[in-house]
Amino acid sequence: MIKIAGFIDHTNLKPAATVQDIEALCREAVEWRFRTVCVNSANVQIASKLLSGTGVGVCSVVGFPLGASLSEAKIYEAVKAHDAGASEIDMVLNIAWLKQGYCDWVEKEIRSLVRAVPDCTVKVILETCLLDDVQKRQGCAIIKSAGAHFAKTSTGFSSTGATVEDIKLMRDALGPDFGVKASGGIRDYETAAAMIQAGANRLGTSNSVAICKYTEDIC
Repeated sequence: MIKIAGFIDHTNLKPAATVQDIEALCREAVEWRFRTVCVNSANVQIASKLLSGTGVGVCSVVGFPLGASLSEAKIYEAVKAHDAGASEIDMVLNIAWLKQGYCDWVEKEIRSLVRAVPDCTVKVILETCLLDDVQKRQGCAIIKSAGAHFAKTSTGFSSTGATVEDIKLMRDALGPDFGVKASGGIRDYETAAAMIQAGANRLGTSNSVAICKYTEDIC
């Protein structure tokens, strides 16, 4: 069995997530020793206060879920999230720019955001279900060149989420040492383990407790 808890960004990105929901998310993250909680930027401050001194980090999404915000808005959101306590930023790249081949624009946006939050681990969301394989590889190359730290599959808000095939493609495109995050549709231990075996070194899921409890129940 793979010990999965340390791979997990424990996630609640629901638009109606309440303070009580974020408090519960943080309690679970501390209990199970997840890597981070992943929340919308408006919830970073409360999560950061609750998790101070626990060893569990706070990850904020930026430009979520469409990636179509102004670059300046994404950068501002990232900076404010960092100031509120986020140590990791999951930004959605401009999907339309990538699909249209405006690779210089995509790289400039990512690079500018990375430079604006130099203390943060930056993960860039491709939304792989909207791209063909050539575009996925182009996106991975841009993310790496722009100085980000991870490429991430999905927001979980589009038509499908992570697939083993996409993780293998991303790992091949990025090489052995770059971060790859699988997110979207990871609801059970078997799927989580398959993503890790395919090359993911981070997982985003809101089903974290059920996934990790499964390993305890069968051991």
